Amino acid sequence: MAKTAKETKEKLIKDFRSVIADTEELMKFVSNEGGGKAQALRDKIDDNLRGAKEYLQNIEGAVVDKSRVAARVTDDYVHENAWRTIGLAVGVGVLIGLLMRDRE
Repeated sequence: MAKTAKETKEKLIKDFRSVIADTEELMKFVSNEGGGKAQALRDKIDDNLRGAKEYLQNIEGAVVDKSRVAARVTDDYVHENAWRTIGLAVGVGVLIGLLMRDRE
């Protein structure tokens, strides 16, 4: 099931808040303790950072893929409809020229 952009954004923000909170907690523990609690927290932060990096890479890949598809579709449209666009522009130019000629 595809996530909406809003859901994706909310999850990303939640993940980064979690990373920040864990980092702040780690800093408190590191300054007070060097034992097992600090190591467990470091491991938790490492897991969160790894997860956040993977998530960002997936998002980046999806954005790049969608951008490529959009560029390809745009390029195809321009190539397929170039003469139609040129014809329309010429027609508008002729019409404007006729209108201006009648005003003189």
